Amino acid sequence: MSVYPVKTPDRSYNAVVERGILRRAGSFIPAKAAQVFVVTTSDVWDLHGASLAAGLGGKAFHRIIFPGGEERKRLSSVETMAEEMMRLGGDRSCLVIAFGGGIVNDLGGFLAAIFMRGVPVIQIPTTLLSQVDAAVGGKTGANLVSGKNLVGAFHQPLAVLTDPDVLMTLPEREYRAGLFEVIKHGIIRSEPLFGLMRDRKQDVLSRDPEAVEEMISESVRIKCEVVSADEKEAGLRRILNYGHTVGHAIEAETGYQRYLHGEAVALGMKAAAHLGRLTGRISGELAGELNAVVDSYGPLPPANGIQPEQLLRRLAKDKKAIQGAVHWVLPRGIGDVEVTSGVDEASVLRAIRAALA
Repeated sequence: MSVYPVKTPDRSYNAVVERGILRRAGSFIPAKAAQVFVVTTSDVWDLHGASLAAGLGGKAFHRIIFPGGEERKRLSSVETMAEEMMRLGGDRSCLVIAFGGGIVNDLGGFLAAIFMRGVPVIQIPTTLLSQVDAAVGGKTGANLVSGKNLVGAFHQPLAVLTDPDVLMTLPEREYRAGLFEVIKHGIIRSEPLFGLMRDRKQDVLSRDPEAVEEMISESVRIKCEVVSADEKEAGLRRILNYGHTVGHAIEAETGYQRYLHGEAVALGMKAAAHLGRLTGRISGELAGELNAVVDSYGPLPPANGIQPEQLLRRLAKDKKAIQGAVHWVLPRGIGDVEVTSGVDEASVLRAIRAALA
C-alpha cells in the first residue's frame, strides 16, 4: 500500500494505491453521510460492482448510471443525474462516489461540486488514465461544443482509492491510452519514471504487477505533490498540461470520436517535443527520444483529415489560454519543463504538422 497526502487550503486527504482496496471502501465513508450515490457506467458496474458493494460493508447506496462516452460529458448529463438524485431523496447530507474512468471522475466530481451547492465525493478510478491523472487533484468538469472541460469546478474529494487489480479487465486500447499520461509524468517531473517507460516496455505492456504498481504510485505521488503546491493552477500545476494544449484541440476537432483522451495527449506531447526543439530548449536528439518512447506505446489512430491550421484556431479557445495567449508546457530535459507563452504561430504549425505526420 502507498499513501500520498494532498494538502490544500480547503481540504487535506489521501490518495491511496492499494491492491484490493475496493474491499474496504466503506471505511472511507464518514458516519454522517446519510445517503450514498455511486455514479458509474454499466460496464464498470458489471465488472467490479460486486466488489465495491461488498466493500461498502452493508452501507445502503443508490446507483446512478452514466451512459458513458466523451460526447455525453455534457451539462445535460449532469442535470439528468442530479434530477435522479433528487428523485431518490438526495439532500445536503449525501455523498457521491465516482466509480469509473476519467469521464466519470470528472462528471461525478462536478455533480458533487454543484449538487445542493456542494456535497462530498470519493473518487474510485477504474482506468489507468483516471488512476494516474483524472481522479487526483479535484478538477471536475464537462465539455462544451467549443472545447473540452470548459465548464467545471475545483472540488477536492474526501479520498482517492486506487486499486491496480481492476486494470486486469481494462481493454488493451484503454490501457495503452493511460500509459501516455504516465509518460507525461515522467517527462515533466521524474526521470526514473520516464526510464521505466523507456526501458521496461514489455513489463509495462504485459501488466507486470510490480511495474504497474510502480508507475501508478510514482504518477500519483507527482500529481499529489503538484496539487498540494498549486491547487488551482496559478503556477506549478500548469506543468500537468504537457501535451494537453494540442491534445484537447485534436479531441474537439474530431468530435471526441476518433481519439481516446490519452491518444490525443500523445500527439500533443509529440507536438510539444517538436516545439521544444524548434524554440531551442532541447536538442533534436532529445526530441527524438521523447517521441520515440511515445511512439513505442502506439499505434495511434491516423490523423487523416485533421488540418493543422484549424487546430491552431482552436488553441485560443482552450481553457488554459489567458486573454487569447496560449500557454505552452515545453520540455527542457527529462523531468524538467517550463510554462511559456508568446511562441510564434509558424513554429506551432511546424510542430503540429510534424506530430501529425
